[in-house]
Amino acid sequence: MALSWQYEAPDEAETTAGKLSSAELIEALKAAGDPTRLRLLMLCRRCELSVSELTWIIGQSQPRVSRHLKVLCDAGLLNRYAEGTWVMYRLALQGGVAPLGRLIDELLDVEEGETSEILERLEEVRNRRRAVAQSYFSRNAEHWSEMTRLQVSEREVETALHAILGWGRLGDMLDLGTGTGRLLAILAGRAETAIGVDINSEMLGVARQAIDRPDFEHVQVRQADIRRLPYGKASFDLITAHQVLHYLDDPDVVVREAARVLRPGGRLVIADLLPHDMEQLKTEQAHRRLGFSDEEIESWFETAGLETGESVKLSGRPLPVGIWSAVKPGNQGKQGQ
Repeated sequence: MALSWQYEAPDEAETTAGKLSSAELIEALKAAGDPTRLRLLMLCRRCELSVSELTWIIGQSQPRVSRHLKVLCDAGLLNRYAEGTWVMYRLALQGGVAPLGRLIDELLDVEEGETSEILERLEEVRNRRRAVAQSYFSRNAEHWSEMTRLQVSEREVETALHAILGWGRLGDMLDLGTGTGRLLAILAGRAETAIGVDINSEMLGVARQAIDRPDFEHVQVRQADIRRLPYGKASFDLITAHQVLHYLDDPDVVVREAARVLRPGGRLVIADLLPHDMEQLKTEQAHRRLGFSDEEIESWFETAGLETGESVKLSGRPLPVGIWSAVKPGNQGKQGQ
């Protein structure tokens, strides 16, 4: 069974907030009508970038670049996100003027002398990020190898997840504790938008490499506490939590928070360890819980107002894995459409 999909761009009606007035369109065009801001739009469509990275790529002072970024954010062409002490920028995916930013980038001649040089500097930034991500992997190689040896193979877990999710569209997706971004990258091809959140800034750097692909402009990662998500009620159609709850003292809080931001008809899917007796993992790998039973997970679903769905058990060596799903009562969102 092939585990790859071609990303299909969402319909215009799903990515915009409706028609713009002539005044709104003129203001957006004014915001974009500057050589530096045109290049900032081009760069921020290709990946998320910090102010310092954009300053280096553009070759202008940070105050000047920050002013240009503010104009673009105020116009709704860019989104701005705090990540610890960093501020990241990305081309807006939603909102009335979002299609304008994409159109501008598509019309811009990337072979033009200065524009081509800027894209070369962008590639240098990406190469630095890859080196940092590889360094993190190298420092934690022993941990990754040990957990791979103990658990069910990633391929088995992913195949079981696909069986539960089916093969239709997934709507707007949120991956909790996204880690390396592997699950985000695997499922994002069927999502309208996909966001991975993690509290660890180094892990976010690794995840950004996993989604650094031309067909993943609808995929983003954000720094956030999964117990207090920075999203409003009913924001997502699918929420996943893959091997993250056993690191928490209060995983039930995460389930309730996921239910809050889940749309009616949306699904929560948890993949985590089943009960085991390897107590050394608490001291060696910072596990807080030695797995979860069906009864425990299902009680959290019920408390959060979710209806328990399909579940799967996978035998591990020696750590078994469970996959549990739940649905928020109400009309179905974008999934499967």
